[in-house]
Amino acid sequence: MRKLYHLWLDPFSRKVRLVLGEKGMDFEPIVEKVWERREGFLRLNPAGEVPVLVEENGTTVSGASAISEYLDEIHPNPPLLGATPLERAEVRRLCHWFDSKFNNEVTVNLIEEKITKRFLGLGAPDSKAIRAGLSNIKHHLDYITYLIERRDWLAGERISLADLSAGAHISSVDYLGDVPWDKYPVVKDWYVRIKSRPGFRQLLHDMIPGVPPPKHYSDLDF
Repeated sequence: MRKLYHLWLDPFSRKVRLVLGEKGMDFEPIVEKVWERREGFLRLNPAGEVPVLVEENGTTVSGASAISEYLDEIHPNPPLLGATPLERAEVRRLCHWFDSKFNNEVTVNLIEEKITKRFLGLGAPDSKAIRAGLSNIKHHLDYITYLIERRDWLAGERISLADLSAGAHISSVDYLGDVPWDKYPVVKDWYVRIKSRPGFRQLLHDMIPGVPPPKHYSDLDF
């Protein structure tokens, strides 16, 4: 069986888990504590980062974008990249938006400060960074609202990697209870659709030792 080296709240790992779920592809999830710099893992990916996918024949693919597009090519149904060059360009644009801009402005400021520092013993969270993350997420939720009011899904008429990228990041932040759902009903409705998909359910069972999620986290109709 193929293996996926991942971390629970790492949004890039979550993105690949969602892609595998959408494709209905079986895999063995393996939690990799990247800070330990394990020699065996470094042989798979010298960058020392998750996610890393290892196929049954030993083929290794690293990085969320590379893995996601690789999986979409070898298992094209359902398609997640788009049917035309323009559709694929829009999907990739939005993937970059969430995997770069949202990640830097929101995910890093919240996940790394509240979770990563705690587990690595790196001191107290930076309250300034947390305030920035909580402020920045509002701008991104406004943008998702803008898109969904004009489209069925973020990039167009069907679910795509753009939705999975956004869902991965938002689900990580939602584990901390930091998404102001009551102020963004359009985003909440979109997220309920993402959250209700079979491939998403695995994420809802994640449990960080000593850091339980809020009650609504695993509720499909919250």
